[in-house]
Amino acid sequence: MAMALSNSVPSACIICLSASNQSYPPSSPFKSLKPPLFWPWQKVKMGPLTVSPMGFGTWAWGNQLLWGYQPSMDSQLQQVFNLAVENGINLFDTADSYGTGRLNGQSEKLLGKFIREFQGEKRIRDEIVIATKFAAYPWRLTSGQFVQACRASRDRMQIEQIGIGQLHWSTANYAPPQELALWNGLVAMYEKGLVKAVGVSNYGPKQLVKIHDYLKARGVPLCSAQVQFSLLSMGEDQMEIKNICDSLDIRLISYSPLGLGMLTGKYTPSRLPQGPRGLLFKQILPGLKPLLVSLREIAEKRCKTIPQVAINWCICKGTIPIPGVKTVKQAEENLGALGWRLSSSELLQLDYAAQESPQRMIQNIFQTKTIMGAQTKKSEIVGAEFYQLKEPGDSLNPAYANTEKKREGWSNM
Repeated sequence: MAMALSNSVPSACIICLSASNQSYPPSSPFKSLKPPLFWPWQKVKMGPLTVSPMGFGTWAWGNQLLWGYQPSMDSQLQQVFNLAVENGINLFDTADSYGTGRLNGQSEKLLGKFIREFQGEKRIRDEIVIATKFAAYPWRLTSGQFVQACRASRDRMQIEQIGIGQLHWSTANYAPPQELALWNGLVAMYEKGLVKAVGVSNYGPKQLVKIHDYLKARGVPLCSAQVQFSLLSMGEDQMEIKNICDSLDIRLISYSPLGLGMLTGKYTPSRLPQGPRGLLFKQILPGLKPLLVSLREIAEKRCKTIPQVAINWCICKGTIPIPGVKTVKQAEENLGALGWRLSSSELLQLDYAAQESPQRMIQNIFQTKTIMGAQTKKSEIVGAEFYQLKEPGDSLNPAYANTEKKREGWSNM
């Protein structure tokens, strides 16, 4: 009966109808239909790993300042995790710096807990790939300290081996001598079997080629490169990075595929999110009308939602998007981005609309690139400040190095 229902009601329309409601009934089709609506689909290769064509990002899991996390959300986050895994998602992205203040590392802890408590088949649980990122903190100056950070993440998650160990950002822009130690740290954690594969995040084109060649010479394949990539973020650097990844057999992971929420259709210049995101949205949203109009037009024609179309665009470009999720509703909606593909004409329409939109998403300031100059737009300055926002006691931004009290690894220096 379940199969008959899933065949007679297109999954696109189920998602479209569900997403239009403010809440979901207890009998949500995602919980009652077996097998899941969007599974199995064709998995993709990422180095030695096989992963779903979309993963889920967990930046919000533990982040109170930007995403309003509270421990009371943990039960729903576990439902999000279970729903994702039951519907074939096996890639989850996190970082050792995710979580603000006393909750530093909370995202990793929650993922580990959810994996241990997952009630499904052991085979499905064993196929879960955790991709975590290790921060290039100023006091991580040796490969040994980077290996120690990897072990700490593994202990927080209580797993035997991490799927992908990623360098969170390059220090080439502000501390070039530290860069080689970080690269050697990736080599060491791979050789010690702490990770199945290694990747990088926020690397510009030149540094990406350099680290690929260095790791290759050491016998370590570079599995993935994670950058901000979306209809709001498709500038020359991003497209060059994509071309490099394609030529070197590196899988590109696109984070913020929804532009931190600007590509959801939920916000307008007169209806902005609370907190720091509102400052950024205020600068960029007014110039996104051509893009949002095209997204809405295609979504309505496809019986999809705007976020589903935006995420599917990333998939059609050959990347693995990792939209962030905090609620079951968001997870259900994101799953609706799978199982179909935009046509070539729809892709061209969206590409053109993106180019016609006068505003772009500011790139993460930690991505290696040319230093901002005199012509830097106000939105870029606001965006740079956004990426530096942290709560007291956090340590993502190197500028906080002098006040950060946690100095794991000093004994190895």
